[in-house]
Amino acid sequence: MQIERIGEVRYRIPKGARHGMRTDVLFYASEAILEQVQKDRSLEQAMNVACLPGIVGPSLAMPDIHQGYGFPIGGVAAMDWDSGVVSPGGVGYDINCGVRLIRTNLEKDEVRARMKELVDQVFRDVPCGVGGKGHLDISEKQLNQILEQGAAWMVEHGYGEPSDIEHCEERGCLRGADAGEVSARAKERGRPQIGTLGSGNHFLEIQFVQRIHDEEAARCYGLEEGQVVVLIHSGSRGLGHQVCTDFLAQMGAAMKKYGITLPDRQLACVPIQSPEGQAYLKAMRAAANFAWANRQAMLHFVRGSFQKVFGKHVRLGLIYDVCHNIAKREKYDYNGRTVDVLVHRKGATRAFPPGHPEIPADYRAVGQPVLIPGSMGTASWVLAGCEGAMQESFGSVCHGAGRVLSRHAAKHGRDARAVQRELEERGILVRSETRDGIIEEVPEAYKDVDEVIETVHRAGLARKVARLRPMGVIKG
Repeated sequence: MQIERIGEVRYRIPKGARHGMRTDVLFYASEAILEQVQKDRSLEQAMNVACLPGIVGPSLAMPDIHQGYGFPIGGVAAMDWDSGVVSPGGVGYDINCGVRLIRTNLEKDEVRARMKELVDQVFRDVPCGVGGKGHLDISEKQLNQILEQGAAWMVEHGYGEPSDIEHCEERGCLRGADAGEVSARAKERGRPQIGTLGSGNHFLEIQFVQRIHDEEAARCYGLEEGQVVVLIHSGSRGLGHQVCTDFLAQMGAAMKKYGITLPDRQLACVPIQSPEGQAYLKAMRAAANFAWANRQAMLHFVRGSFQKVFGKHVRLGLIYDVCHNIAKREKYDYNGRTVDVLVHRKGATRAFPPGHPEIPADYRAVGQPVLIPGSMGTASWVLAGCEGAMQESFGSVCHGAGRVLSRHAAKHGRDARAVQRELEERGILVRSETRDGIIEEVPEAYKDVDEVIETVHRAGLARKVARLRPMGVIKG
């Protein structure tokens, strides 16, 4: 593979490296990460993405890149709104898988003293696991409203506070969603799942702020050392998975109609402006709104859990909610011209800089909060978006640590109880619906999150604000 180093943490695969590539691949990595990413097909997948019709700028890969379906996870691609394509593989099966970070008015010592009681209470209040059923009884009519209104529907019906909406990307709702484009099967799968964590790498962590790196940004976000925070990582559950499944089947057949040939059938795509492309975007937006509503419901129940354990004086305020798996229409100044593009972020996070009008007003001076979860035994990070992301990566940055072991490989030779004991010895209490939920997500299954963060910090895509350390973990 023809890889050229073009900077301290930047590498390029030129478009001439493979027949059919329309543009370069640009990826970000330290030397250690570069060695790791060459062990799977992720860079090859990034090269395949460079073959998509209508791609604007390079096919981008973040330092958490690893092999995914079609697109690599950690991949970003901007498509010309008029002449480009939309690919469900560039969004992912878990549409709007994302994270929300919640501040509390509690300190780590008072929470650690009652951690078992708190973790058990949250485990009861927030159902998890494959097919988990939530506490909310949602009618079909209400589900359709949620699909088009997102987190706002939850708040209007008593599951949150108005300020929660202000602190969500897109205010917790993508405009242009159409519940009518979501199949009956997808709705059937999703309706019982509002307010549930799910499985796989989804989690709810009770953490504390271990270290502040940027005092001004941390103060703006309401963070200080020793403070307890909560990080929720979940998405659109069975509904989003079914939307992706439905449209992948349609697009595989439609590609012939539009004369599109690609090196990997998992990149199935259609023109953005085609009937199939517009139908997918309407359904994808609806699934994204479902995910925001889901995370909003979980925040409501977590507030209740904390108050049951610590009393009514406890306050939980949403710092921010960002999505990881999404395709959104955005405009950028690129190579001296304004481009109107559909940005696919597959395991990647929006990272807008100070002054951007889409950032909540109270954060505009320091930039958008960028939330990067790590593995359950290490750390998570809060970053702030930088101008470099606007100039180079279509306002995007990494979304996590990135796997280095498959789930199957992570399970090999490991015992869930031993992993739990080891984490508890390090002051981290873990609860999971299944043993696999623990051993598939062992810390060594992931890259070093600090190395990933240092890479994007040095690249100027986002800057370090705070390092968070887990105390209690609930896994799907």
